[in-house]
Amino acid sequence: MICKTYTTKCGDIRYWISSQVSESAAELVFLPGLTADHRLFEKQIEYFEGRFPLFVWDAPGHASSWPFELTFTLVDKARWLGEILEQNGFDSPVIIGQSMGGFLGQAFQQLFPGRLKGFISVDSAPLQKEYYSALELWLLKRMEPVYRRYPWSVLVNTGSKGVATSEYGRTLMRDMMMEYDGDQNRYAGLAGHGFRMLAQAAESCKDFAISCPAMLICGEKDRAGSSIRYNRAWHRKSGIPIHWIKGAGHNSNTDRPDIVNRLIENFIGHL
Repeated sequence: MICKTYTTKCGDIRYWISSQVSESAAELVFLPGLTADHRLFEKQIEYFEGRFPLFVWDAPGHASSWPFELTFTLVDKARWLGEILEQNGFDSPVIIGQSMGGFLGQAFQQLFPGRLKGFISVDSAPLQKEYYSALELWLLKRMEPVYRRYPWSVLVNTGSKGVATSEYGRTLMRDMMMEYDGDQNRYAGLAGHGFRMLAQAAESCKDFAISCPAMLICGEKDRAGSSIRYNRAWHRKSGIPIHWIKGAGHNSNTDRPDIVNRLIENFIGHL
């Protein structure tokens, strides 16, 4: 994987991309969740590298994609992603988005209809407003003070244990959170901006329907917000197939990478 930089009006985005693989059916685009970075998908990169063109990034404002002005919208983020993929010849992308990465995948689909070859949601949720109550949207826009007031050590401990059930998944999340050690205000600002951006996108009342082949993945022990409830409703209303990962938490691709990798592989094989 080669590290590259993409410059925007708000700052530089760092991303990693594999060398071209001949006769590949698709390019795999891995999008980490809020406050996580490219390391979230290291088990997937390890599994698929050399077989497909791969992309993963530190999302704007995250880890090495800093400093970055947190004034952008979810649509801005999707546009930057589209420009990066186009520059690198990713014309048949399959987005695999975890949590916030899944929301970004839906925004990408809305902004660039017909470009996605496939979409896989990993412990994410639908972006349409109909799935959220007015109270949920109100709270999403007011999360930043919560992250500022928690003692940092408590935040790291609960944050890492709350998203994963495996020792590997918890250790990895702790390591990614420690990227912000000593600058809790940066972490709180990043998280708060992400949740506000999500709420604003939902309130825009855009369609955000998935028109390409799609699959939902969710850990049976996902305790992040109302993720399980959202995924049940998403599957029921959209008809998109869903796979529940036994024993996995919110970061199911780190808790059960073997199962998630096989699901991704099977999905691509049927495109």
